[in-house]
Amino acid sequence: MTQQDTRQAPVTEPPEFDPGTFLVVPARSFEDLRVGEVFRAPSRTLTDAHAAAFQTVSADNHPVHYDAEWARKHGHSAPVVHGLQVLAFTAPGATLFPHFIGEVFISFLELSCTFLAEVHSGDTLYPALTITGLQHQDDNGVVVTAATIHNQRGELVLSGRHKYLLRRRSEEAT
Repeated sequence: MTQQDTRQAPVTEPPEFDPGTFLVVPARSFEDLRVGEVFRAPSRTLTDAHAAAFQTVSADNHPVHYDAEWARKHGHSAPVVHGLQVLAFTAPGATLFPHFIGEVFISFLELSCTFLAEVHSGDTLYPALTITGLQHQDDNGVVVTAATIHNQRGELVLSGRHKYLLRRRSEEAT
């Protein structure tokens, strides 16, 4: 019979906790970002409850979004999820991007998109932001991203572009 080792590491006092340094990922600056980096959002399967909640918030009561018979009569296989609801899945906060840029975010400058295919309840969406451009603008920097959403069949259902204004490192800090 062998004897078990019951030794334990000595208990040490943890360092003082500072909520200001509690980060999901280490924050990076504008200068640390690279063209081609991808920031994904978790996949989401849309439900009728999601569509109903968005319909309530948006006040968009067009029957294409909630009436299956109306939708079929007009050439759709099922009620169509609101385009703005699909677009919302590209929000930077839906990805880890805001965690990576930490405190340097100034503003969301621009947004454009094209809806390429219908989205229906039951579809699973896979959103991503890919950095396509990094532009210096005075003491700041502009990050340009391609915003894409694919469905569970691998079809690109939304393609767009976002622009964000970030603070650059000051000369003293470099």
